[in-house]
Amino acid sequence: MKKSKVLASVKDERLIEKRRGQMVKGAVTLFKEKGFHQTTTREIARAAGFSIGTLYEYIRQKEDVLYLVCDTIYDQVHMRLEQDIDIKLGTIESLKQAIKSYFKVMCDMQDEVLIMYQETKSLSKEALPYVLKKETNLATIFKEIIESCVESGELTLSEQECELIAHNIVVQGQMWAFRRWELQKIYTHDQYIELQTKIILQGIYKK
Repeated sequence: MKKSKVLASVKDERLIEKRRGQMVKGAVTLFKEKGFHQTTTREIARAAGFSIGTLYEYIRQKEDVLYLVCDTIYDQVHMRLEQDIDIKLGTIESLKQAIKSYFKVMCDMQDEVLIMYQETKSLSKEALPYVLKKETNLATIFKEIIESCVESGELTLSEQECELIAHNIVVQGQMWAFRRWELQKIYTHDQYIELQTKIILQGIYKK
């Protein structure tokens, strides 16, 4: 799936990355408080710390900001997983580490995750398929990790089981963003990771 291009009149890539990062941070706070449709581009610019004129040097429309929020989430997850794990290692420990890394990034970006699921429907018809594909790719990463464990003999699972478990892991990591108002009364996030990992592994791993 081809990446949706967000046009900018500025040519400095480092400056574009910096300014768009400021936009995303400011927009997430506003979208959480007011929703995407009730937030104006002027408010996003103010929250990001620059003028409305500067804002439009880096985007063309408000929907571009929402797309950048979604894209940032998946880029951060992929970067963290690539840094922390070896997908092809094929051990239960590598699967545990992947779950831990993913759950932690979901906690770090819990507001962004919540906004993404509340407002994805507002993406353009060009951007939406790309964002949905990145969600699928995230599950594919976990499927590859699980399949590596099957190939090494650590797990005995069918392809369908690997697929479903991968999607379950993705959803359980995101659940902290949706249900933290209740979950954080009962668990710390570390406790949540530990218990969810235990439950996931109990369902798939037998010595």
